[in-house]
Amino acid sequence: MKIHNKLFLILFSFTFSIIAGLVVLIQYSIGQGVIDFVNAKEVKALEPLAVQLANKYAHTPSWDKIIGNDQRFLRLVESQLQSSQFLPSLRDMPQRPEIRGERRPRPPQHLAQRDRRPPPEHAAHYALLDENQQRIFGKLFEDLKYIKTPIELEGKTIAYLAVSKRKSLADGYELDFLKQQTNYLWLIALTAGLLTLMLSFLLARHLVGPVKQIASGMHKLTKGQYSTKLLLDRKDELGQLSEDFNTLAFTLAKDEQVRKRWLANISHELRTPMSILLGELEAMLLGIREPNNKNISSANDEALHLKRLIDDLHMLNSAELGGMHYTMQPTDVGYLLNSIEQKYHVIFKQHAINFYFLNSANNTTVNADKTRILQLLDNILMNAVHYAQCSTISLSANNVNIKGQAYLELIIEDNGIGVEQTHLSHLFEYLYRVDSSRNRQEGGSGLGLSICQHIVKGHNGEIAAEKASLGGLAIIIRLPLVKV
Repeated sequence: MKIHNKLFLILFSFTFSIIAGLVVLIQYSIGQGVIDFVNAKEVKALEPLAVQLANKYAHTPSWDKIIGNDQRFLRLVESQLQSSQFLPSLRDMPQRPEIRGERRPRPPQHLAQRDRRPPPEHAAHYALLDENQQRIFGKLFEDLKYIKTPIELEGKTIAYLAVSKRKSLADGYELDFLKQQTNYLWLIALTAGLLTLMLSFLLARHLVGPVKQIASGMHKLTKGQYSTKLLLDRKDELGQLSEDFNTLAFTLAKDEQVRKRWLANISHELRTPMSILLGELEAMLLGIREPNNKNISSANDEALHLKRLIDDLHMLNSAELGGMHYTMQPTDVGYLLNSIEQKYHVIFKQHAINFYFLNSANNTTVNADKTRILQLLDNILMNAVHYAQCSTISLSANNVNIKGQAYLELIIEDNGIGVEQTHLSHLFEYLYRVDSSRNRQEGGSGLGLSICQHIVKGHNGEIAAEKASLGGLAIIIRLPLVKV
């Protein structure tokens, strides 16, 4: 069963059950209230009879002389209720003819105290009880509850006038009122049920409609249709879910483009040195080129270039998988930079590059992996040496404070051909190379700056590329300082 149908059935069944239960309870409450009202009204109508019996008992203190028998007692009750809708039922009373002057003997106590015949639920029954609540006249059913009105004389209870409580109504305007209210209640219940049916359907569609759209969108994503976009104008959780879906679709589309570009670039980067290497080896095997030291050295250079590319790919993959480990320890920045200057002095001289080193961060300590920091600077400096076509490189170190955090700022600049502004934000992407501004004669892998970005992030630092004041490219690195 679809979720729309399930939700509709659950909402409708639950609401309809509540409505039906409330109608039944209200109907029962009204019915009991009307019956209680009728019983109370009947007792109220018999109060004058109780007063009359008390007055007669004051002159003749004998119930046999005052009333005589059950038939006369019921006639007194009937006479009192003649003007009301309450009339006693005489059909169940004995109709023995009365003989003048005859005194009817009372039945034995164990027979006369209770009448065990089941009475009609809608009929009222009347009895006169003595001060001990024992039957004198009338009928006292053991299965009925009675409302007992005391008959008092001079502050003393001399008897009780008992009226049975009705369990239902047989006639009268109260019964008509009860039937009318019942009809109204079920009419209201039917109207509420129809409204519940409509509202449950609309609510189920309102809730499930966006879910269906999201499910359909997810199905399209699984088929690679990353351009799918949901347009749900909602302010609830489903609206937030649709926004997250659109973000996911955009991210997947972007990642798919990056993946395709990555495959295209890496296949190109691997194919170029491999083609050159195979071409030189084939030429030597065919005798077109002699297998001398020069030609073998050229082939070896291509093999080394291919190895460097594979090593860089392996390092990047390790960084992405969290496999690039760091051994952090307090490191003296001044000592580290001085070792860099000495290491590259010969290389800069060989390439006729003037190197300027300005260290304004003496006695500065960073928490870093020395090997990784040397690898970071090596990649940037060698990138400038081989591809920037520059004659000047400068390295400066300063302490800066950004938003309350102290950083070591390293700025490496060259006066080479530089990079256009539109390419600066992409320099740290995998295999991103600006062919118009970078010489590829010596075969850079295009992965060096990506590795640098991973190293800096591993030190909780920041790296960025800007246009240098010398006219070329500037790489800015910020590493957090150790708090002393």
